[in-house]
Parts: sequence; structure tokens; C-alpha cells
Amino acid sequence: MKPKKVVIVGGVAGGASAAARLRRLDEEMEIILFERGEHISYANCGLPYYIGGVIKDKDDLLVQTPEGMIKRFNIDIRVNSEVLDIDVEKKQVEVKNRVTGESYFESYDKLILSPGAEPVKPPIPGIEGKNIFSLRNVRDTFDIEDYIVSNNCKNAVVVGGGFIGLEMAENLCHRGLKVTIVEMADQVMAPLDYEMAAIIHRYLKSKGIELVLKDGVKAFAHEGKKTHVELMSGTKLETDLVILAIGVRPEATLAKKAGLELGETGGIKVNKHLQTSNPHIYAVGDAVEIADFINGSPALIPLAGPANKQGRIAANHICGIEDTYKATQGTSIVKLFDITAAVTGNNEKTLKKFNIPYLCVHIHSPSHATYYPGATLMAIKVLFSPEDGQLLGAQIVGYKGVDKRIDVLATAIRGRMTVYDLQELELAYAPPYSSAKDPVNMAGYVASNTLMGHHPIIQWYDIQELDQENTLLLDTRTREEYSMGAIPGSINIPVDELRENLDKITGYKDKDVVVYCRSGQRSYIATRILMQNGFNKVRNLSGGYLTWSIANQ
Repeated sequence: MKPKKVVIVGGVAGGASAAARLRRLDEEMEIILFERGEHISYANCGLPYYIGGVIKDKDDLLVQTPEGMIKRFNIDIRVNSEVLDIDVEKKQVEVKNRVTGESYFESYDKLILSPGAEPVKPPIPGIEGKNIFSLRNVRDTFDIEDYIVSNNCKNAVVVGGGFIGLEMAENLCHRGLKVTIVEMADQVMAPLDYEMAAIIHRYLKSKGIELVLKDGVKAFAHEGKKTHVELMSGTKLETDLVILAIGVRPEATLAKKAGLELGETGGIKVNKHLQTSNPHIYAVGDAVEIADFINGSPALIPLAGPANKQGRIAANHICGIEDTYKATQGTSIVKLFDITAAVTGNNEKTLKKFNIPYLCVHIHSPSHATYYPGATLMAIKVLFSPEDGQLLGAQIVGYKGVDKRIDVLATAIRGRMTVYDLQELELAYAPPYSSAKDPVNMAGYVASNTLMGHHPIIQWYDIQELDQENTLLLDTRTREEYSMGAIPGSINIPVDELRENLDKITGYKDKDVVVYCRSGQRSYIATRILMQNGFNKVRNLSGGYLTWSIANQ
């Protein structure tokens, strides 16, 4: 039997999606949505772009207004209404009107929690300063905008190099502020592996953004309108504005208070139907603990796409439709000025953490046919099982075509496809858009050759572990390329001259030989030549000199 009354706590992606889906399924149901803020559905991911002036009209940030949603869906929407408590026995919530201060109780048959995640705000001395902001909602956006304008800010420190931190850094630069990013890890964008993030490091520096890596904030000291940011290393940065983008954590206070079970990650524990430990209460969005699609472990992956899907699934189940949420694979993308970085699935760090065997390959492929003007390189990394080639993850950094390729790879991962399947994909081709062998196909060819033993590889981080005295490091680029920079200890024999110079390196037939070129393609040809001429321990440097040099900059 369908419930007559559903109460939803929190709007934005999960809550608003659930409310709309419930109404589409049941015209008679009483639906009440409580939102403690003033906006029920806004473009959360677009907030930094308003600050940067890319989105100029603040109304464009509002996906749906309370008035518009009430009119279209006949939903009782109550903004500025904070749910303080849940009485699971009486099946009612206590609500406080944040404008009048009045509190009252509202009953429910089914309850959906969509409280989202809150910015991490560690107990750092001085963190309550008036010029220190986090970005979570539309009100935060307007507060940051107003502060920049009224105080004529010239510079900013962004604490944290995740997605929000990087987007804020870009948009503050668009406004003309001098920006410094402080990140405690050795890289920005944790979902990327280091060598892929290093491309972003180089690019951000070229845009005038200062990067302070492997350093954290010790204290904030305020002097007038200026703030001195003291780092753990002792370095002090003077700034007009601080943006905290350290990360987020699930807003699970209400659930915990109600006695609902929390998972090991601190998120609200839910089953495949998004029900909590109380079957009458559902939870969706950034506050819930889900399963990682690749490794199956409990995880927190706060993304708008999964939150929207979860809202729909919870609504379906409430209305008697058998629907389940399976897992999140973490497909995400970020634009930084003219460059784009995207990820899906697990990276090396995560696979190592869960002891999942893997191989990985790097390619540097043009975004479209090189004879058509405007082609640019994409760095693509694909991770896969050494047993059967099943895809485990992918990362791409480039200027054009990144979004298309990451979505193809994300779909392949969701479909449990292998690197062999990537070879078979029939993808759209015309010179302005791709090549006859799309970069996704090329990644499949390289990975498949590796699995079949035709293309043994070595990773950039393994080069420093080589026994230099007993290893031949062979650079197969042109002499001109070699003269402009090479891996220390290498010798240069261009690939087109290799066959007639094999006699010069015959002493290495039973020793380690590592071959490289600019991106790995010419050295793959050299690898095949050597392997078929009696060299028994040949490996090609995955990603070539490009990957090695960027990772070692």
C-alpha cells in the first residue's frame, strides 16, 4: 500500500528529485519538503562560476524556485525550516521555522533524508575570521561575492586542492585576484594519480597560480583586513581572503540523533533501496554511505549525479516500484581555464589500498585527426585487471575531447567491459572530432598488447629503481629531441636507425633493456624490433618521456 504522506528533509539534488518523482508517480500523495536554507534546488556545481563572473545573473543559479515547484508539482515546500529531531516511534519530525523561531511537529508515513554534506572546518586558531569562507550554498556564494567587492580584495589563499578549491582558484583568477593554493598532500585532485595531477600543477603555475604542496595551515592571524596564514612549515602568507576547501563530510547529525545506523565511513547506512536501519526512513545524496563500484567497499563519494539518481530510486521504492541503487564509480570532471581533467573508477592509490591486482598504461593521443587544425594532446591513463583485462579506472587530462572519452570509458566500466572490448568499440569519426582509431580504441590496443605479452611495460616511478650498471636505457627519439632533454643515463638510437645498429647493443640481449620515446609509440615499435631480435628483457616506458618528465618536474 502506498503511503499517503511523505516528508523530505533537504532539497537540492536528492531531495528535490525525490519530491518531483513522487508527484509524477502519485497525484494524491501529500508531499512536504523542508529546507533549512532559502533555496530548494540550485546549481551547486555552478557556484564558483558566479564568483568568477562566468555566470552573471544570480537567478541562473536557481534550478527551481519554491514557487515554481509548488505550481508545477503541487508540493508543500517550506524553506527556512530546519528539522531538529525525528521521533521514529511516533513517526513525526520536529521543525523550527528559522524566521519566526516557532517550533512544531509534522507527522509522516515515510521520511526521506537529504541533508547533504558540510564543509570540513578543523579547529585552527583564527578560523572564525570574517574573511574566511567555505562554499556550500547560494548564500555562501553571495557572501563571498559581497566581501570581495566591498573590501576590494586583491589576493586570496585557497586551502585545499580538490574540485571546489581548484574551481574557486580559477574563478578568483578570473576576477583578477592573485591566488595561492595550499594543499597538505603532494598533489591536487586526489582522484588523479600523481603523474596525471602533475600536468595540472604545471598548467596552474603557467596561469600565475602559486602552489604550496605538502604543507598545511597551522593558524590564521588577523590584522585589520589582512590575514596572515601560518603554515606548518613556518611559511607565512598574507592575504585579503581565505577560501576553505579542505573537503566535506556527511551531515549525519539528525540521523545519528534519531538512532539510525551510521556506516564505517560516518555516512548514513542504507540498503539497496536507500532505506536506513528504519524501513520507514530513506536517505539519499552526499550524506549516505554507498558501495564503491570497483572495489565494493563502503565509501563516501559526494556527486550530484548519484544524488539525483538516489532521490528517484527512493521515490520509486516508496511507490512500490522495485528499484535499487547499485554503487558509485566516482565519474567526475573539472575545467580549469582551458584544460580539463576527468576520472572514473579507481586510481592506483585506491587499488593498492584494497590489494586489487592491476596493470596500467598511459597514452598521449591527439583529440582529433592531426591533419585537421586545432588538435591537442590528451594524456590518458587506463587501469585494468592483469587477469582478464576488466577495466578498473581511467584518468584523462587535456584540452579538447576529454569529456567525450571519459564518458565512453565510464560507460565501459559500468558495463564490466575489458580492454579487449575497447578495441571493438565503434565510435563516431570525422576529422574535426576524432581519428579513425579513437583514443579510447588506442588505449584498448596498448593495454591488450600488454596483456598478451607483445608489449611489456615499465612505469615512470620504476625508472629510479633500475640497476643502472646492468640496464640499457634506450631513447628512440630523434637526435634533436634527445639533445633537448633526456632521462639520465640513457643512450640515443632513433627508432628508424635501430635495425642497423643492433650490433652496438648485443651485450644487453640477456640484460634489462628499457626503451622510451616521447609518448610511447615509437618505443613500442622499437620494443617489437628488439624482442624479435633476441632481446629477452625489454620493457617500454608507459607514456614515454612526456609522462616521466612531467612526474619528475
